[in-house]
Amino acid sequence: MNFNVTIKTLNPRYVASVRDVIPTYDQEGMLWERMMKETGNLKVDEPCYSIAIFHDEGYKENDVDVEIQISVKGNYQNTEHVVFKNVEAITYASAVLKGSYEYLTEVNTCVAQWVKDNGYQFAGAMFCIYHVSPAQTQNPDEMVTEICFPIK
Repeated sequence: MNFNVTIKTLNPRYVASVRDVIPTYDQEGMLWERMMKETGNLKVDEPCYSIAIFHDEGYKENDVDVEIQISVKGNYQNTEHVVFKNVEAITYASAVLKGSYEYLTEVNTCVAQWVKDNGYQFAGAMFCIYHVSPAQTQNPDEMVTEICFPIK
């Protein structure tokens, strides 16, 4: 498959964040459940930018350090696991995957290679923006995920 890589900037935003070491990547949902359980009725910003940040360097089979974020409006008190914070703007290279997560590794490889081939340097942890996720659809063909690498 061929993916179109573009450079974008994510503006500063105020987020609800949960970060933890989880057993495997496919168990990220437990972080989203924790956030929803502890926060209830957050006022999400537009766009809401549902994001997962992968803090480990490189791929790991287990015990992965993952942070999830969602952009919110208003001010909130931290909970046991949810931290509310301001996040600075970030410039990144990305490609969009439409459909199931089956091709995530291929898209990651494509964007990372594009960064190297075009003279950029990696400038932070890789992240995904879930434009349409399992929270919005049960049909994997309808999912839209943007795979992002911060650059400088």
